[in-house]
Amino acid sequence: MTEGVAYARAGLLGNPSDSYGGKIIAVSVKNYAARVVLEESESLRFVPSAEDGESFSSLADFERHTGRYGYEGGIRLIKAGLKTFLGYARGRGGGLPDRPFAVRYASTIPRQVGLGGSSAIIAAAMRAFMAFYRVEIPLELQPALILDAERAELGIVAGFMDRVAQVYEGCVFMDLEPELFRAKGHGRYERLDPRLLPPLYLAYRPENAKVSGRVLSEIRTRFDAGDDHTIRTLRRIADLAGQGRTALLAGRPGEMAGLMNENFDLRRTIMAIRPADLDMVEAARACGASAKFAGSGGSVVGSYRDERMFDNVARALASQGAVVVKPMIA
Repeated sequence: MTEGVAYARAGLLGNPSDSYGGKIIAVSVKNYAARVVLEESESLRFVPSAEDGESFSSLADFERHTGRYGYEGGIRLIKAGLKTFLGYARGRGGGLPDRPFAVRYASTIPRQVGLGGSSAIIAAAMRAFMAFYRVEIPLELQPALILDAERAELGIVAGFMDRVAQVYEGCVFMDLEPELFRAKGHGRYERLDPRLLPPLYLAYRPENAKVSGRVLSEIRTRFDAGDDHTIRTLRRIADLAGQGRTALLAGRPGEMAGLMNENFDLRRTIMAIRPADLDMVEAARACGASAKFAGSGGSVVGSYRDERMFDNVARALASQGAVVVKPMIA
């Protein structure tokens, strides 16, 4: 049996500039994980999980399932990851042995609340494929392969943040300047010591699930049309990640709070924010904590000063039906 594991992620600064040559600070969140398992088999088999939902006990069960997970589960992600992996293996000058397997997956990452659940399944699958076939892919190239599986194979609107954080793990600063990709084929990825970070909380509301590609498409449309306000705002959001890196390395974690709040406030000017998501941000800020989206919406991340403030944030968000945790980043 061969297993690959990848974790949820939360964007601390810079998102959503990762799709536009920006800069990001993100963390992997070990509280939630996706696991993909391969076992030798007489034929290549993809074993669906509960999230793939091919049978339902009632019409109401069907409606609940599609509302939470959408219309497609993780099997399509694993198939897209396998096709991309096969292309990489052929491109390096050799194929793979005809060694069929049965593949199954499970994930505890809350779906469609902006915590990188889809990319985690592909990242976990890539790790399992590499171990199963004994193929090494340089760390810096793996995020682009995972993203290619989503963009090219499935048409998912996405950026590099999730994939870099899930490949490198811990706390990562990423510079996604297009010139770097043209010169090296990848961005500049730098691990930062998580101990430099201020205390963080993460919160999400399961009923706030939505498809991130649809949310982010409005920004892409305006960016591609050359909208000046959108382009300038994304650049300013990217600059916040650079400022955050400087502050952390200089031992000034307290500056992260203001930068995270500014990140969200800028984002509000270029995309519509759902009332339920805004309620979480405002409730946390009313307790004195910072708050921004961890991803495309549905979850928030922020910093707090002390345990009393964390308890106040947890109570305020729990009253809205949110799950609140301290992210494990080590």
